[in-house]
Order: sequence, then structure tokens, then C-alpha cells
Amino acid sequence: MYFKPRGVSMSELEEILVEEDEIEALRLSDVDGLDQTSAAKRMKISQPTFARILASARNKLASAIVNGSAIRLGDSSKEKVSN
Repeated sequence: MYFKPRGVSMSELEEILVEEDEIEALRLSDVDGLDQTSAAKRMKISQPTFARILASARNKLASAIVNGSAIRLGDSSKEKVSN
């Protein structure tokens, strides 16, 4: 799934991939409201690892929004769509 600025073709945009574990970390923390320790347990990872994944996801999304990049969610093995 992609999110991109309206009116700009994909060929003109830098693409930022948000990995599935980063999406899950965002969901658990920001949507479900879990603290990092509880969220880390749900993902079966350590709290410091959860914190790194969450920080990476937030950094990628902020960078994409500020710089007008395309955001690609999930599976990195899927083909890029042309638009």
C-alpha cells in the first residue's frame, strides 16, 4: 500500500518503506495506547528493540511528510507500482 503527495507521479518521488514490524509498533503504541513494555511483550521482543523499531517508524513517517516522499507500507518484496 502506498501513500503519496497528490498530483506527483511515483517516478518523481523518493520512496520510504515502512516495514511490517514498524507498522505493528506504531499500531500498538499510538493506536492501541500500550506502553512500550506491554507492546514489546505482544511483539515478543525486548523493550529496547521495540523502542528502536518505533523510533525508526516515526522518523521515516516524519521524513516522508516533511520531504514529500511516497510512503510504502509493508512487504518490501512486492513490486513498486507505477503511477
